[in-house]
Amino acid sequence: MKAHELYTAVDPAIVTQMLDWFRANDRNVYKSAVATLASNRKLRPVFIEKKPLTEQYTWIHKTLKINACDTIGEHLLQAYLMAGQQSMLAMFCDGMGIPHDGKGSVVGDLPKKLDPERLSSTIDRLVGLFDPKLLTLYLQCFNLQVPGGWPELTEKLASDERLKLA
Repeated sequence: MKAHELYTAVDPAIVTQMLDWFRANDRNVYKSAVATLASNRKLRPVFIEKKPLTEQYTWIHKTLKINACDTIGEHLLQAYLMAGQQSMLAMFCDGMGIPHDGKGSVVGDLPKKLDPERLSSTIDRLVGLFDPKLLTLYLQCFNLQVPGGWPELTEKLASDERLKLA
């Protein structure tokens, strides 16, 4: 799935959680995202910024569903997951035996293949610790890191009923 497809499929509560996190922890990223998205839609950022917060979030989410906004959407997802969900990323990397920096950022090359049994046991553990929708969003984003994704992860995302975005 591409970023705009993820935003189309994801539970809006996850997008709200992400935007709340940016507003609380990295307001510059939030303002930059609003400015970039407004510019893409040929609007001035102030037009969006004057709206009540719930309307801003609704507009941002709606705009991120557009194919032309894929790049900014993917950057927002990566920034949120890498900064706001480090423990989940680190636990996934640990479970999969992928070397990382302690914060979930992979060190070295990504694996060519994922062990299906290890993947299943890692996901089983993480589903019990994190919101399954957020975990699914991370797994979908992780799968974007190699062209075509990993077949093992793609299969798991398609077949495991717990791994749904909405």
